[in-house]
Amino acid sequence: MSTYVYAITRVSQQLPPTLEGIGEPAQPVRTVCRGRLQALVSDAPAELRPKRRDLLAHQRVVTRAGAGGPVLPMRFGGVSPDDDTVAAVLDEHEGRYLERLDALEGKDEYNVKAVHDEQVVLHAVVSSDPELAQLQEANRMAGGGTYQQRLEFGRLVARAVREREVADAARVESTLSPLAAALRHGPESEGWLANVSFLVEREHREAFLEAVRTLAREHEHLRISITGPLPAYSFADAN
Repeated sequence: MSTYVYAITRVSQQLPPTLEGIGEPAQPVRTVCRGRLQALVSDAPAELRPKRRDLLAHQRVVTRAGAGGPVLPMRFGGVSPDDDTVAAVLDEHEGRYLERLDALEGKDEYNVKAVHDEQVVLHAVVSSDPELAQLQEANRMAGGGTYQQRLEFGRLVARAVREREVADAARVESTLSPLAAALRHGPESEGWLANVSFLVEREHREAFLEAVRTLAREHEHLRISITGPLPAYSFADAN
């Protein structure tokens, strides 16, 4: 039977006496130790799918293990052929894993996403650009303008909005990065102008959260969401 891997910690780290993993019934979590490291593992279910129950179970194991110190969390779905393979990986990468655990000590991940309030931004880009404002007024006076005039106006507005997205993404990053130990950019998506994960020292958590609140308060055209504290999935570099 293959081995499902949840996270890696130092072998000296105190863990909860029992942990229930993925599967139905839930698989008991055990440790595979090698050198100064241990991996939290269980038997892998015959069929591994990202069901909500198993996603939550994976997250619960990582979070509870992290209560006693830093962990290198694995993404959902990490499977090795057997425990011996897991032990061999710990042995091979011990130095790098220990370095990452040191880097994550006392820190949590926060994911920040930002998107524009479209109506507010459209009004702002037109009213702040004399050329756009003039074109809009000319089209209005001409009963909406020709198809080509409307097309040109839309092209210029789209370009201005994109420039505003780039500027606001930089604003989010430059405001928050001084309060974080590291950052990682998330996958690009048309749904967000910024999708950034920050590694934040716990003693700086309130300052970081206040900076996010201030950004949202001072820039009402931005819709900002924050998720955390999270296990440092984006900073583990242990897959």
